[in-house]
Amino acid sequence: MFWKNRTAFVTGATGFVGAHIVRFLVERGARVVCLQRDAVRTNPLDVFDLRSRVTVIQGAVEDYTLMARILNEYEIEAVFHLAAQALVGAANRSPLSTFESNIRGTYCLLEACRVNETVKRIVVASSDKAYGSHKVLPYREDFALQGLFPYDVSKTCTDLISQSFAHSYDLPVTVTRSANIYGPGDMNLSRIIPGTILSVLQNERPIIRSDGTPVRDFIFAADVAEAYLLLAENIAEAKGEAFNFGSGEPVQMLELVTRIVRLMGKETELEPIVMLKTKIEREIDAQYLGSEKIHKKFGWKPATSLDEGLRKTIDWYQNNINQII
Repeated sequence: MFWKNRTAFVTGATGFVGAHIVRFLVERGARVVCLQRDAVRTNPLDVFDLRSRVTVIQGAVEDYTLMARILNEYEIEAVFHLAAQALVGAANRSPLSTFESNIRGTYCLLEACRVNETVKRIVVASSDKAYGSHKVLPYREDFALQGLFPYDVSKTCTDLISQSFAHSYDLPVTVTRSANIYGPGDMNLSRIIPGTILSVLQNERPIIRSDGTPVRDFIFAADVAEAYLLLAENIAEAKGEAFNFGSGEPVQMLELVTRIVRLMGKETELEPIVMLKTKIEREIDAQYLGSEKIHKKFGWKPATSLDEGLRKTIDWYQNNINQII
């Protein structure tokens, strides 16, 4: 009953993870205000049939005046900040637009929260990419943030700016650092899990755009959404801190794609195509997270194993392929 009749503002609500958070909030009785930058034809907010149940405002998170108006006029109590340019390749091609949305957008929103009297809890999405490259794995929350490449740097800045507002102004903000998130509703088909599933559904060999050796951590979207709400509910204990969301099941890219193909019953027909012979420049070889802190402090751990999550994701794409292509 915690969220019943509370008002929440979700930036990035038409994005993959944002839409899952919106769904959880709506299901639990919250009044939800969503920020939408682009009117994308197919987005998770519509696919999950949520638009008619929320208030959608067109605009950009880096518009300070708009952020202040939304927080004030809708008497927002909880803020979930997920608006970001989230594609690593796009960040490498155009760092300026990534820095504008991910860095400027964060400090504009947090400053609007700082001068507002109704906001009581803020959860900001950072990323495992904020850690950059470390010789010791898994990442722990006390590791240095040392992103080097454009997207990684933008998330390092997002993370540090949020912590600065918490410690300098006592703003009730906490930071999430999540592994790669997957699940129903991801419309970015350039990502490896939905891209592989779609290839197999179209009876095409999936393509691995690396040498197949990078190791990553993948976590199911519903588990992540649950963790976001948990931190917001316990903001007094979470304020000024960062929390990792990891699965504890790091996997190589070739193994991940092979596993998806096997779960879809096509392992003898559709062998993955590995595009590169050598490692990709500007890509960290191994990234995965330890989540002991949030488990010890709040009892959270992912409820969904990788195989179970992949099966649920495959089922969703099989049932919704006509909305996707």
